[in-house]
Amino acid sequence: MTLGIRRRGASRSRTRIDWFLTGLRVVALGVIVIGLAAFIAQQVNSDNPFARWANPDATGLTGAQIQGLVVAGLSQGAMYGLIALGYSMVYGVLGFINFAHGEVFMVGAMTGMIASNKLADAGAWESNFIGSLVLIVLLATIASTATAVVMERVAYRPLRGSPFLVALITSIGVSFFIQNVSVVLLGPGAKAYPGLPEWLTAKYTPLDIQGTRILVIAVAALSMALLWFMVERTRMGRSMRAVAEDKEIAALMGINVDRTIVTTFAVGGAMAGVAGILWGLLFRSVVHTTGFLPGIKAFSAAVVGGIGNMGGAMAGGLTLGTAEAVGPLMILEPLGVSGVSQLRDAVAFAVLILVLLIRPSGLFGERLSAQDRA
Repeated sequence: MTLGIRRRGASRSRTRIDWFLTGLRVVALGVIVIGLAAFIAQQVNSDNPFARWANPDATGLTGAQIQGLVVAGLSQGAMYGLIALGYSMVYGVLGFINFAHGEVFMVGAMTGMIASNKLADAGAWESNFIGSLVLIVLLATIASTATAVVMERVAYRPLRGSPFLVALITSIGVSFFIQNVSVVLLGPGAKAYPGLPEWLTAKYTPLDIQGTRILVIAVAALSMALLWFMVERTRMGRSMRAVAEDKEIAALMGINVDRTIVTTFAVGGAMAGVAGILWGLLFRSVVHTTGFLPGIKAFSAAVVGGIGNMGGAMAGGLTLGTAEAVGPLMILEPLGVSGVSQLRDAVAFAVLILVLLIRPSGLFGERLSAQDRA
């Protein structure tokens, strides 16, 4: 009798939770629909009754402004996607979230800052910008890769097989350790990249897109294509997929699991290094906490796309970047929300919550190992 009562109570509890989550979904989607409707109404005629009711002070956006927001969101989202690849790859192989991965990105950005300023002092930055850019990308990639490999060997390998929470807390400790090492070596203040050549900051194409944003999107697309080729078409990629599926079975098949895990960290670190350089070129300033918020957003992007899914990580990054660029001005501002320029981060995490409410496994679904699925 007691067991039956408990089961019926649990069933009622689940039903209430389901109704609550359904209510959240309806409210979230309702805000998006009403916000977009108000934005469209204001674009058509800012004096119509619905537009005045939603936000009497709204003036709408020009086509050039909308285009600028979308391009800015895609370029920033591409960097989130590059960082998110490291989260997804490590999670797919080891089954834990490496929260220190944002600091690997920061190391790449800092390395690029140091190298580019040295080249600028020597005159090479202005006289041979393309060669200098290739050199700083190479140096940043090496530094980020080395950081990720040392991190795996020193902090994570001794904990392999430990409870999930142990590795998670260790990654947070590693994150703060790297941040403080940066403060000791370089100081707490912001550091600037040298000025970029005019031809890179100019606007191109009939859409008037800034050259730096074209560079960011092109490099991110190329990096993703190379990563896909490595994972899907090379022997090491097959080893990585086998270890991600089942480490024990992979070891029995003759795959060196330790080497494969190190390679996974190294590849993820290289992607973060490239993202660090792109971040420095786009925003021209880095600080020891540069990797913290982008790292959290990149993790959110990995979850939005489907944790463990590399294509999903990049798609999640683009989704998050675009949402935080266009959401405040195209959804919140038409509804009369004040201070929308300060709500970019809130919009990004709201997207994460909305995706988890509607599709908990992410947009493209999770890719978990046999052990995690069990």
